[in-house]
Amino acid sequence: METTNQIKSYYKWAFSNELALGSFAIETLLLLLFKCSTHGGLILLIGFYYVIFSMIINLIMLLYLIFLSIILPDKRKTLALKITFLLCNIPISIFYYNIIF
Repeated sequence: METTNQIKSYYKWAFSNELALGSFAIETLLLLLFKCSTHGGLILLIGFYYVIFSMIINLIMLLYLIFLSIILPDKRKTLALKITFLLCNIPISIFYYNIIF
């Protein structure tokens, strides 16, 4: 059986709130730079690669939170809130995509 310290070490890696806020901030910054710049092509290219990178990192975090909710049933409510907060970036990204195109 796992000890309490090992379970806490699993849980401390769930920094999804910071990841979601950071992703949102960078997406917003890239959108503002795109709207304010005269050479939007370069920023559009950077934004495209950032979105791919961000999707991969956020997907890994989502899978990790799902894994934690399986092994830590007493923390499911908190983890469900973290998952919801992480998934809130999807409609924001779609909204930004619609603004650009």
